[in-house]
Amino acid sequence: MSISPDTKDWTWVLERSCPECGFDPAAQGLADLPDLVRASAAEWARALARGDARRRPAPDVWSPLEYGCHVRDVHVLFGERLRLMLTEDEPTFANWDQDTTAVESDYAGQDPAVVSAELVRAAGDVADLYAGVTGAAADRPGLRSNGDRFTVASLGTYHLHDVVHHLHDVGAGLG
Repeated sequence: MSISPDTKDWTWVLERSCPECGFDPAAQGLADLPDLVRASAAEWARALARGDARRRPAPDVWSPLEYGCHVRDVHVLFGERLRLMLTEDEPTFANWDQDTTAVESDYAGQDPAVVSAELVRAAGDVADLYAGVTGAAADRPGLRSNGDRFTVASLGTYHLHDVVHHLHDVGAGLG
């Protein structure tokens, strides 16, 4: 059985806590992101080292490996978007179809150890970018292809929720 595409608009998580994973957007700020992104990557490394990393809990739910591949790609994507926001005036981000990427990249067929190393590296790279954001740069805008507007700070919150939420999805957590 294939996975049903996630078509939800998750931008509401910038305004209120997530009832599924408990993420509270007000509980951290931009200065906290580098450490939190790195800490989440360490948790992902543990999840990908589990013996059940390749096993789907249900036919229509991603395995920890598939979620890990997605999170790795999320770190890369958000790094690209953050770089655009810091170097261009109000960039519009290219659309990303996460479900197509999962199929075309064969998430289920990847090696959990390789994915773990790539995820940790990508998380470190984007954490370094967040660590370099100072002052007014936190308010620099960017637009998603559907018109959703983010600042550097709100993009970071949205990014962190994604990786924390998926830790919850695989039965792990941050801290």
